[in-house]
Amino acid sequence: MIGLERGAVRLAPYATEWQRRFQEEKVLLQAAIGQCVLDIQHVGSTSIPGMIAQPIIDIGIAVTSFEEARLCIQPIEQLGYEYRGELGIPRRHYFVKGDPRTYHLHINKIGSRDWENQVLFRDTLIQHPQLAEEYAALKVDLAQRYPTDREAYLDGKAPFIERVLLMARAAS
Repeated sequence: MIGLERGAVRLAPYATEWQRRFQEEKVLLQAAIGQCVLDIQHVGSTSIPGMIAQPIIDIGIAVTSFEEARLCIQPIEQLGYEYRGELGIPRRHYFVKGDPRTYHLHINKIGSRDWENQVLFRDTLIQHPQLAEEYAALKVDLAQRYPTDREAYLDGKAPFIERVLLMARAAS
């Protein structure tokens, strides 16, 4: 199952469908904007095997330049995405798709902090199952406490995410 109602916080058990849905969307994105793209990655909790997640596929796209990536906006909108600007993260192009919401799309310059954080966090949780279990438990607790407050849910995850990123950077 994929999709989340606006404003809701709802977790779903891991589904192999998420990887398939990412691959299908990646093909569409490559056809629409491939000439501008350096990399397309499945990021976020749905990209971590076995992870409980809000059933929205997060897609990270790396480009050479934030400014040049503006050329991608119209072709992505033609795929049904809504452009939301930077939405609180400087130099990121952010899009959403679906009602209920099915995809979040993040376009960043390759090597930018936001790009690196998305990939590093995913890879660290895949490599360290105990951290993944701790993150899953935190998400369940936050979802129970904030079932209709997405902002509080996200804010509650932030310290854990920062701790994992600091640990991962220190280890490399």
